[in-house]
Amino acid sequence: MITYDALRNDADIRTYITRADESLCALGYTEHSFAHVARVAETAAHLLEVLDYDAHTVELAKIAGYLHDIGNLVNRVDHSQSGAIIAFRILEHKGMPAADIATIVTAIGNHDEGTGVAVNPVAAALILADKSDVRRTRVRNADFSTFDIHDRVNYSVTSSTLTVDETHTTVQLSLEIDTSISPVMDYFEIFLGRMTMCRKAAERLGLAFRLAINGQRLF
Repeated sequence: MITYDALRNDADIRTYITRADESLCALGYTEHSFAHVARVAETAAHLLEVLDYDAHTVELAKIAGYLHDIGNLVNRVDHSQSGAIIAFRILEHKGMPAADIATIVTAIGNHDEGTGVAVNPVAAALILADKSDVRRTRVRNADFSTFDIHDRVNYSVTSSTLTVDETHTTVQLSLEIDTSISPVMDYFEIFLGRMTMCRKAAERLGLAFRLAINGQRLF
């Protein structure tokens, strides 16, 4: 069985993730390296664990989360689709069963806003985990005076948690935002599409999506 832990220790895959992130760094994007992909993998897995999905599905979500941004190695444009193809090649080469590859590739190919749809539980968990990873430590730009809106919004977020309630009926993204750095409206300006995607992903898991900022539930 191909495991998440084995893939995390695979030198070739680590090279691809590193080079993909280097490309995004050159383009001025926030961090998409090991901190991001590991957090997405663990968050996606946790969501499915809480919702009582079987251990095998949880493992597939971890793998999808870890590989989901590998397509940035090719280009940022359509990186979910190119990432799905790269992941297919890697996992097929390692002998993973076709059914498992299909689940992972489908999730990766559907994780980005604009084209992605939560077509299965792993895809839904990946979307929620990816779009909720907003945090100060993703900002690479050390010069505050040159921050763009993405830098400001990410830097302003001092806390970000994604939790499922005890009744397993809602999933809530709770953010603490320093409004002296970025107003809440800026968050919606760049992330409204992502929040819509999260709502649909939550519905695929039988949940309602909630967003709370600075203790106030917005929807």
